[in-house]
Amino acid sequence: NFKEFLTGNMGERSNIDCQLHFESKYIRTQRVDTTKFQWGVNQHRNHFRSCIEDRSVLNFLAIAENQSTARIRFNLARKMLTPYVPPPKEAEY
Repeated sequence: NFKEFLTGNMGERSNIDCQLHFESKYIRTQRVDTTKFQWGVNQHRNHFRSCIEDRSVLNFLAIAENQSTARIRFNLARKMLTPYVPPPKEAEY
């Protein structure tokens, strides 16, 4: 089994199962069929989430905008939920 791992001849089924498990466990992973819009929305949301979680960044933004940290956290959470651009129109075939 270890020899198969080193040569890259592991079963295709187990690789697919591992990939599907990884995608279902970690929400921020990108899939093959992820559109450009979905990727942008994910990046937008993840950026604001990381700003909310990092206290030093939150304090910096609060000082820069002359607002309380609670207000900055609220504004970032509100921006996190709305996409930065409207979704593209679905093409009808």
